[in-house]
Amino acid sequence: MLDTEDTGRDILAHRRLSDYPDWGYLLREFYEVYRFLPSGGSDRIRAHQRAVREAIGRVKKSNAEIRFDAPAQKPVTAHLKRAFDEGKQERTVPLVRAVESVQDHLIWQYGYEKVPRGLDRTYAYAEICGPNGPVLTTEVILGLVLFAPGCTYPAHAHSGISESYICLSGAVSENHQGVYAPGSMIFNPPEHTHRITVSKLEPALLAYAWIGPQERLANQKMVFSRKKG
Repeated sequence: MLDTEDTGRDILAHRRLSDYPDWGYLLREFYEVYRFLPSGGSDRIRAHQRAVREAIGRVKKSNAEIRFDAPAQKPVTAHLKRAFDEGKQERTVPLVRAVESVQDHLIWQYGYEKVPRGLDRTYAYAEICGPNGPVLTTEVILGLVLFAPGCTYPAHAHSGISESYICLSGAVSENHQGVYAPGSMIFNPPEHTHRITVSKLEPALLAYAWIGPQERLANQKMVFSRKKG
């Protein structure tokens, strides 16, 4: 006689992207953002955008497996509704709405073994697509990062990973070099140390993409840079 609980787990373990239209739409909106967002004449940024699109295309073509773990929130997610509301007034509204449609499945986390004091209340990220799911793949990592007003995200870099942020709501600055508002992209090549500051008036919701060798994506360690001197 079959154990119904085990059978249920087996069925869920083999769910595919096509079984969850909202997640398919979300990947499509990520793809469209990376298709239409200007590259500013930068060959490197244009190549990164193309690499992200191609990786998303492979994920969709493979009808990737989906695995849902228990959703989780962090203190900063108290600002999520405000971030959604603000984002719906911006050019990135299709992606904002697609994220909102899956919010009940998001697993907000810190990603660091040791979180700097205060950051545990002003920051969290949620992976959308990658080695840890919910959409399981080693092709690309897509996700969201949410910052509370006035947050300072300490300096860090990614080994062997090209990273981009798309601002969906709010406004941020990276390394005090320019201000990024909704619809703009921040591009960080591998090993580039970057620090993010956030407007004191509104939260900031950013989408991100990581591209790199599959072994790098699967084993990337989240570590803040040590201060010199």
